Amino acid sequence: MTRSVKVYAAVDLGASSGRVMVGRVGPDTLELAEAHRFVNRPVRVPEGLRWDVLALYGGVLDGLRAAGAHCGGELDSVGIDSWAVDYGLLDADGALLGNPVHYRDARTEGVAEKVWASVPAAELYAATGLQYAPFNTLYQLTAARETRQLASAERLLLIPDLLTYWLTGEAGTELTNASTTQLIDPRTRGWAHEIARRLDIDLGLFAPLRRPGDPAGVLRAEVLEETGLTGPVPVTTVGSHDTASAVAAVPAVDERFAYICTGTWSLAGLELDAPVLSEESRAANFTNELGLDGTVRYLRNIMGLWLLQECVRAWGNPDLGTLLRAAGEAPGLRSVVDAGDAAFLAPGRMPERIAEACRVSGQPVPETPGEITRCILDSLALAHRRAVADAQRLAGHPVDAVHIVGGGTRNALLCQLTADACGLPVVAGPAEAAALGNVLVQARAHGLVGDRTDMRRLLARTQPLTRYEPSGDPAAWRAAETRLTEAR
Repeated sequence: MTRSVKVYAAVDLGASSGRVMVGRVGPDTLELAEAHRFVNRPVRVPEGLRWDVLALYGGVLDGLRAAGAHCGGELDSVGIDSWAVDYGLLDADGALLGNPVHYRDARTEGVAEKVWASVPAAELYAATGLQYAPFNTLYQLTAARETRQLASAERLLLIPDLLTYWLTGEAGTELTNASTTQLIDPRTRGWAHEIARRLDIDLGLFAPLRRPGDPAGVLRAEVLEETGLTGPVPVTTVGSHDTASAVAAVPAVDERFAYICTGTWSLAGLELDAPVLSEESRAANFTNELGLDGTVRYLRNIMGLWLLQECVRAWGNPDLGTLLRAAGEAPGLRSVVDAGDAAFLAPGRMPERIAEACRVSGQPVPETPGEITRCILDSLALAHRRAVADAQRLAGHPVDAVHIVGGGTRNALLCQLTADACGLPVVAGPAEAAALGNVLVQARAHGLVGDRTDMRRLLARTQPLTRYEPSGDPAAWRAAETRLTEAR
């Protein structure tokens, strides 16, 4: 007899931590439990900043072992999502050629200008729909062009595809993540062959494209032995870009919504049926990444809670609750910075850099941790406001509410400030949106849930959500936005 509730493992890797979550899904059931959480700590070596991908894989195996303990050793499927753009290179024997380069590494500095000399920025956007970001895979490959490592490579796998390959022995390139490489045409949802040809990028390095819901193999016998799982355990392709999985888990009741996926980054935008490839969209730095079921994630990348994470690290990891209470008591909108500025991309000295940005722009300089934290949260809310307003205007797609998902849902002050800044109600939750989207795509592949509408109805029925109504003075946000525009 087929069980009405099935059990799935969602491997969800973020830029600072990884987790393996166990999801139980049935007709009226959606439960998520954390099996294992582990640190994702990049390492700076003489040649630059690198991901410790072997430690990540070890964390995945430990997590699958813990997930098995939750369900008596039997899992119905495993799915993997992670951050975007980064990759590992394999030789002809399938062996990894060095640790993957971190997207915050300095190797892509000045590379964009070399790319644009061959394919002008406007033409590149019209063909791929991707916003300019110095770490896009296209720029990373251009930076690596003369290296022995790339010359020796027979295969390139994006991070979740690399881990899937180690688990199953089968290679593929998942589409939602591939769309962040700047080598996919968002209209055809296939490779942008002409762009790759003009930039001398070998698309043959990539494994065949897979789509969310496609089978990705089964766990190898060695993995079953190490994790104690009872085979066969299929691996299912999910929206392997964590934002694609998170957007799939937005519990919206209709199409008139904006979303903000919050964490190390804030990804703010709309779910559309077609890309927006206008020059105005390019100038506004919006990206067209691919989502489930032929959708487009039309969004802007904002620096996100990385700003606060770096400050907390610099301050010696004080209690976050105490810090947020101090921020709530600090004067609002006294000073704001551009939370999308690439000047904040690199790690280190974040409190000093934020204070300096305020000084240079002629604003009061925040001094205490509480004041700096309030500056960060006001700045993020202001960036959310601009992104939501610009997306509606550029796409001709009005919204009635903003959904915040991801780790930022736990920050009540940020959620309220975002509602105030946008002048729209904010629905916050779920916090583990990427893992839930991951689980739901696996469940859908097994016939337990229907289309995206059914997935979102199940989320709305089963997950805790908090609603924030806009309050405060809208004129104060308009004035802060004007002040920041003038400073830029």
